[in-house]
Amino acid sequence: MNDQEAFAIAVEEAEMGYNEGGVPIGAALVSRDGKLLGRGHNMRVQKGSAIHHGETSALENSGRLPASAYKGATMYTTLSPCDMCTGACILYGISRVVIGENKTFLGGEAYLKQRGIEVVILENKKMQDLMEKFISEKPEIWNEDIGEEERVHSKELK
Repeated sequence: MNDQEAFAIAVEEAEMGYNEGGVPIGAALVSRDGKLLGRGHNMRVQKGSAIHHGETSALENSGRLPASAYKGATMYTTLSPCDMCTGACILYGISRVVIGENKTFLGGEAYLKQRGIEVVILENKKMQDLMEKFISEKPEIWNEDIGEEERVHSKELK
């Protein structure tokens, strides 16, 4: 499975999440030999979960595997990974993270690189547009997802 095919799975997952009313972030985990290990999308809203982000869902859906299965794997994600998902990639020895976009949210990319993980940014406009649309539609869910309090806009203060 090549990068384009694997990232397309992550995009499908993000779109599923959006269509279910959740945060549109998808991920696919692919082994070093090109086998799809797991795929998933952010399910915090759908499952009432604190930890089901796209990357953690892909890991969950990969099932219980030996540590060697993750070594050298690539995590494809539609959005820059948050600190929790960054940590999961490091913990499991994932060697490469391919990110759809990092304009709407910049996660732990610097830390991934510091830990020797290759980071590839695709600058995918389709995923950026979807995230911007979601954030404008449901800012309270987005802020909850990234662990922030909802911000009061200056217009509302007048």
